[in-house]
Amino acid sequence: MASYPNTTNASDVWSLRDVYKAEAGDEWPELPQPAGSIDYLVVAGGGAGGINHGAGGGAGGLLTSSSASVTASATYTITVGAGGASNSANGANSSISGTGLTVTAIGGGGGVSNNDSAGGKDGGSGGGSAGNSVPGGSGTAGQGNDGGAGSPGDATQRHGGGGGGAGAAGQAGANSQAGNGGVGLQSSITGTATYYAGGGGGGGYTGSNAAGGLGGGGRGSSGSSTTDGLAGTNGLGGGGGGGSAGSGAGGHGGSGVVIIRTLNGSASSTTGSPTVTVDGADTIYTFTASGSITF
Repeated sequence: MASYPNTTNASDVWSLRDVYKAEAGDEWPELPQPAGSIDYLVVAGGGAGGINHGAGGGAGGLLTSSSASVTASATYTITVGAGGASNSANGANSSISGTGLTVTAIGGGGGVSNNDSAGGKDGGSGGGSAGNSVPGGSGTAGQGNDGGAGSPGDATQRHGGGGGGAGAAGQAGANSQAGNGGVGLQSSITGTATYYAGGGGGGGYTGSNAAGGLGGGGRGSSGSSTTDGLAGTNGLGGGGGGGSAGSGAGGHGGSGVVIIRTLNGSASSTTGSPTVTVDGADTIYTFTASGSITF
């Protein structure tokens, strides 16, 4: 295969024949050229909590990497997953997809209700279970952790387990207390240390309100009067808290986020209106809605 003219064989000057052949592309096809490297953080939507002293929702799956290669002029599709919008609903996936790079974080599992004898739902992190010591839902390896088991108590005294977080499993419910949500993981990709993907706290009949995991997990609610669990934090992928006895609703899961840090440079264009910040020579794109980025 012919080589491009260079200082050895063309003294930096191309002949008309060289130009014609290069433009025709018959000897030197254009190949994708690396644009450089990026760091990324991808967090899926968190799962919703369960109704009626139900369990906490699992956090959205979390994936992060440093110095991933991207391709010049290539467009990468960004998908930001919504949180689970109703009792026990799973969160939606978040992803980056394009030339040579496909990353998918799995939505958090929903926490189940007091009346559900099945375990918490599987997801990026698993949702908690609500009673009879049933194990919580399973987290996805490398993305999150399992939800907490339900309490051993009977149907009227059940206390939900906490949803799993990216950094730890949800706490199991006890006969007198719902379980806390699992802690998330801390990232400094934006230049500020922030926790993401915390699990939702379980709902209970007695005891204190169960805390959501650090990283946007919603607080669970306890008591015999109807009190809804709190929602997970949008943009952090936190799981929703479980509702109290008396048909307290589970909190919604928090929406996810995709953050891309271009190292020593910037993107040529974006869609989806990401927040753009600069840290030294790097440019940071924070997507809280779906869009695209071209390097």
